[in-house]
Amino acid sequence: MMTRSDQAFEEWTRGKDPLQARIAIFEHIRDIPYSILVPMTDPKTAPEQILDRGRGYCGPKHYLLAALYRRLGLDVVYATFPFLWDDPGIRYPPELRTLAAGMPVAYHLACRVLINGRWVLVDATWDLPLARGGFPVSASWDGFSDTRCAVTPLRSAIRTAYCRTLTNEPCRENPVAAISPMDGEENHPDENGHTRYYHRKTGMRTPTEIERIARFYPAFEAWLESLRA
Repeated sequence: MMTRSDQAFEEWTRGKDPLQARIAIFEHIRDIPYSILVPMTDPKTAPEQILDRGRGYCGPKHYLLAALYRRLGLDVVYATFPFLWDDPGIRYPPELRTLAAGMPVAYHLACRVLINGRWVLVDATWDLPLARGGFPVSASWDGFSDTRCAVTPLRSAIRTAYCRTLTNEPCRENPVAAISPMDGEENHPDENGHTRYYHRKTGMRTPTEIERIARFYPAFEAWLESLRA
């Protein structure tokens, strides 16, 4: 019996060459509405869940992308970026900006994909209507170049000498990292590595930080829906 991800792979890649197929997969996943309130933390079930529910956040989006790209024979690693929701580039309404300013460090997930001998950033987080709110949406992708990163990564003390910060453009000047990550980026070859890293970081949050997250998320979700209206 075919799973939802089997069906999606067949539908999105049918009749396409490898370049067209990876672009089609990216565009379909990007166009799944971003939702931060749908719980899908298990990387084994997240690809099916996000297709069943028709919405999801960066984690399940990139678990699905990695699974489908691996079916194309591509090597994929997970790229995690620490960031702050209080990004000046996002055009929050005043009340939401106040809530964002109190948020702790968050951790964004995207993928790096080995394409023509280079580890390319592929970030399918924000659906197209969210560009109205100042989100760095990748409206088009050539299948070879880095997409825009969905967040502004926080500075890494280790890579400060090599990488630009406060930008959505990939770092190019790090001579010691094979993947040439952005400033602050952590790479993991599999789901388990990413999960351990994420739980270690978020497990240090205080009760006050958890309470702030609980207030921010529903307000943020409602604003995203208004952008799509």
